[in-house]
Order: sequence, then structure tokens, then C-alpha cells
Amino acid sequence: MTYRGIQIESLAFHGPDKVPAIVTFNAGLNVIYGASDTGKSFIVEAIDFMLGAKGPLTDFKESNGFDRILLAVSSGDVNFTISRSMSGGAFEVFDGLFSDILPDGPGRALGDVHSAKDTENLSAFLLDKIGLSDKKIKKNQKDETQNLSFRNLARLCIVNEEEIIQKRSPLSDGNYTADTANTSVFRLLLTGLDDSALTAISQKSPEEQKREAQLELLDQLIGGTERRIKDLSGSKDDLEAQEDRLAAAMEERSNQLSVTEEYYKRISTDRRGLMKRREDNRNRHAEVATLLVRFQLLREHYRSDMERLLSIQEAGSIIATIDANVCPVCGSSAEYHKTDVCAGDVSRATSAATSEIKKIDRRAGELEETISSLEKEQRRLEGALPGIEARLRERETELQQVVAPDLRKQRASYKELADKGANVREALGLFDTMQDLLARKSKLEQAGRSSGETTTSVSRLTDTMVAPFSELVEKTLKSWAFPGSDRVHFDLQVKDLVISGKARTSYGKGLRAITQAAFSISLLEFCASKDKPHPGFVILDSPLLSYKEPESADDDLSATNLNGNFYRYLLQLKSDRQVIVVENTDPPSDVELGDRVEHFSGMEGEGRFGLFPVS
Repeated sequence: MTYRGIQIESLAFHGPDKVPAIVTFNAGLNVIYGASDTGKSFIVEAIDFMLGAKGPLTDFKESNGFDRILLAVSSGDVNFTISRSMSGGAFEVFDGLFSDILPDGPGRALGDVHSAKDTENLSAFLLDKIGLSDKKIKKNQKDETQNLSFRNLARLCIVNEEEIIQKRSPLSDGNYTADTANTSVFRLLLTGLDDSALTAISQKSPEEQKREAQLELLDQLIGGTERRIKDLSGSKDDLEAQEDRLAAAMEERSNQLSVTEEYYKRISTDRRGLMKRREDNRNRHAEVATLLVRFQLLREHYRSDMERLLSIQEAGSIIATIDANVCPVCGSSAEYHKTDVCAGDVSRATSAATSEIKKIDRRAGELEETISSLEKEQRRLEGALPGIEARLRERETELQQVVAPDLRKQRASYKELADKGANVREALGLFDTMQDLLARKSKLEQAGRSSGETTTSVSRLTDTMVAPFSELVEKTLKSWAFPGSDRVHFDLQVKDLVISGKARTSYGKGLRAITQAAFSISLLEFCASKDKPHPGFVILDSPLLSYKEPESADDDLSATNLNGNFYRYLLQLKSDRQVIVVENTDPPSDVELGDRVEHFSGMEGEGRFGLFPVS
């Protein structure tokens, strides 16, 4: 088998009444960088989708209205274009390169699932182009084999922004059941030898059959959980970090909410107090007004009685000086006057009137004092009411326009954080479920091995096989000036690189990203230079994460020139190899990339906005 890599010429999105969205690529290095949410990672996902990934594609709102994707590919002197609906399903392949226009007529229909019995599928078509048709890879410890699919290769050459920082071997996709097959694919690329010569152990005891049924069920559960994990945004480390950030944010928000709620209660209590004072003021004012009306009537009665008694007193004084034959009291003449009925004592009546006048005068004085006091209280109540009303309006305005809206906003924000926290915990639960399922599967497999039901073949990946590859990775890292890259070897146990005695997974996510990039690029270079089969391209999403989001000071490469060395190294790639780098950070200014770079500005009127035209 020899190296016959393919290269991606362009990726184009078409839709009715839509201007095509096209990205073109060169041989060798290609760089796409720019603002977030402009479609850079969507390009990586779409290329993977066009090379057989199941999908569905991420719901990227700017892609609304586009319904078809064209992927133009060259393979030596042969050019072809793969067409697929954005909804997924089967493929069509057309001779020639198409991007800005759609090909005429029907193309060659190819299925989206690899099959050894029917070669009319995209996987078999692509494997034929790179010289890997009809190859077998080992799939389990019983030496059972499966047909090589292009999807087995795609994960080694298309590394998205989630995979590039994972704390696991570049040969692992998180599904431990696939590790054997992934290792066999790695061995196939290093040596050019597949596993067609393996003979599987076919005899199965009843216990083994039962165990295999359980393993099959676990595989289904693991597959379902894997798909759900794939839909998550972020790795387990990211989710745990997000959970910590959410917990801290919720604690801070809870403290703010407590302060605001306490202030709300204080203002509400003050408002209720003012409302009660206003009500008490109004009630007392009404009561005082009623009393004043009644006391005015009583004053009139006192005045009327006083006038009557004064007239009696005055009349008595006058009558006492007159000698009349008529009784001044009862009006009887002297001959008819009866002393047993009327004494006829005017002075007595006058004295009684005088005594009553004094009593009424005293009561009238007391009444005037009471009326004066009530009038003062009435004026005080009337004077206090506007101030109470003004303070009440201030409290109501503050409560309704400031405190209550702020409280609602903080409560909504806290609920949003709580909901996010619940979603993150649910997502982390998927990882725990996956670990539990894998542990159960491992236990079943271990039980089978310990009972002697299976005989495992010795691992056929050896130090001799991986040593030249490890040397190339070391050379690559040194050319990039990666810190501490004196010794690099591939550990056969963990199936991963060990750099200067430190496991690759022990580094921060930024350094894991750049070492994953070194692994993938070195594998391409190794296969091409040794004339071994390889897809011929590598696509990396955010390999230079250390320059934007380092985990710690040890993970920060911003003070180094590794990024410049990285790009200069890739500029020297031979024309039969292709690397596509998607980055958020700008390429270093001292590296001339020319037409190999595409910038998505994310701003209208400043170059290209993003993958899709601005609506």
C-alpha cells in the first residue's frame, strides 16, 4: 500500500434564492481565523459531515435557507464533488469540481453507511481513493475483525475543538469498546498492514453467550449515552469548571438577592407604616371635624340658654322695683293668688337664673378650650398629611420603579443560573452514567477472561512500530519550540505520548491541544514520508488555545513564539499534504501567510463577515 492522499478544494453551501457561501482551500497550509460565532467551527463540522459523519449539523442560525452542501475534492489527477442535503442521508458524487454552481443532472448515488457487501457507499468510495479498500481491523480481544470504514480514519484527521483538549489518548474517542479498533487503525497507518490474517475464536459456552448478550445491551446503552454526550457543549472538565463557576455565581447572586429582598421588606414595611399613618390621620381628621360640628351646635345652645337666663335676670331686677297687684311669677291678681301654688318670690327666680348663668358660663369656657384644642389638632393633622403623602409617593415610586424591578431581575437571574446548574449536573450525570456502564462492561469482560472463556491475542502494536513515529513527534515539537520536549515516546499501555517523562494528558488543556495537533500532523507526515496510506489531510480546530484561554501559568504559551514556529513549520508542507487550521487568535504578524489565510471579521463592511453572507 502506498500514500495516495486526497485534498479538499472547497466547501460550498447552496439554497434557493441564496448567494452561495463558499470557502476554498489550497494544498499545504490553510488558516481560517476571526471572531467567535462566525461559522469557523461549523466549517470543521460540515467537512466531517460531508465525509460521512451522521450529524445532524449544529443549528447555526445563519445557515437558515441553505439546503445543500458541496465538497470539492481532488485525488491525484482525479477531481470529484460530493453533494449532500444539509438534513443528512445519502450522497451524490459528480465528476469535476463544483462550488459556485450546482452540478447538472443526477450524480452517482452513494449510501451513508459503510458495507462490505455493497460498495456503493461513500466510505468504500473514499477508501478506494486512498488505497485502503477491503481492509480488516481487529475489533475486540477475541480477534474478531470488522471492515475498515472511512469513519475509523476520519477521527484521526478531523479534530474538533472539543476533542482537541480531551484528557485521553488521541486514539480514544471516549468509547472504550472502540479502543481496540482505534489501535488497529493506528497500526494499519504506521505499518500498512491490516488484520485480515486474524482468526477469531468461534466456540462459545452458554455462559459466554449470556455474557455477550449483556455486553451487547451495554454497548447499546453506551452508544446512546455517547450520542447524548456528543450533543453536549464541552468536555467533562469544562462542565465541572462551569459547575464551579455557576456555584460561585449563584452564591454571589444569592447574597445580592438577600440584600435586595431585605431592602424590599424594609421599604415595604415603611410604606405600610406610612399608609397606616395616612389612614389614621384621615380618620382622626374626620373625627375631629365631626366633633367640631357638634361642639359648634353645643356652643349655640349655650349662647341661647345664656341669653334666656340673662333676660330672666334682667326682668327679675326690674320687677323687684315695681309694686304690682299682679304676681310677677304666675301672673295671678292678688285676690286670686294662691301661695301654696306660687310663692311669687321673684328674687328666688333671679337668684336661680344667676346661678345657672355661672354654670353655663363655666361650661362654655371649657367648651371653647376644647374647640380651640380640636381646631389646633385639625390644623396639625392637615399640615402633616401632605408630608405623609409625599413620603408615601416616594416609597411607592422607589418600590415599583427601582426595588421591585431589580428584585424581579435578580430572581430571574438566580433562576436562570439554577436552571443552568441543573442542566450542567444532568450533563455531568451522563459522564457518570458512561463511566458506570463502561465499568460494568469491563467487569463482564474481565469475568470472561478470568474464567478462561476467551483467549486474547497479544497486542501487535510494538515499540519497534511506534518508535519512528515517536521520533517524528519529538522532532516536530522541537521545531515548534514546545517547552520541555527533550524526550518523546509513545506509551503502549495508555496509547498516548509521554513528553519528557510527563503524560500528555497531565498537561493543561492548551498544551493538550498543541500536542494533539503534533500527533495528528506528525501522523500525516509519517505516512506520507514512509509511503503509507493516510487520508492526506488534517483539520484542527483551536490548536493554539494556550494563546487565548490557558488554564494556568504553566499552560500559557503567550510569551513564546511557538505559534510562529507552528505556522512556519506548516508552510513547508509538501503539496501532496494538506492542513486546515481554524483559530480564534490572529496569526503572528511575522509569518507571511498570503492567500492561505481567510479572516472572518464578524463585522459588516469589514472584509468577510463570516462563513455565510450577512442577511
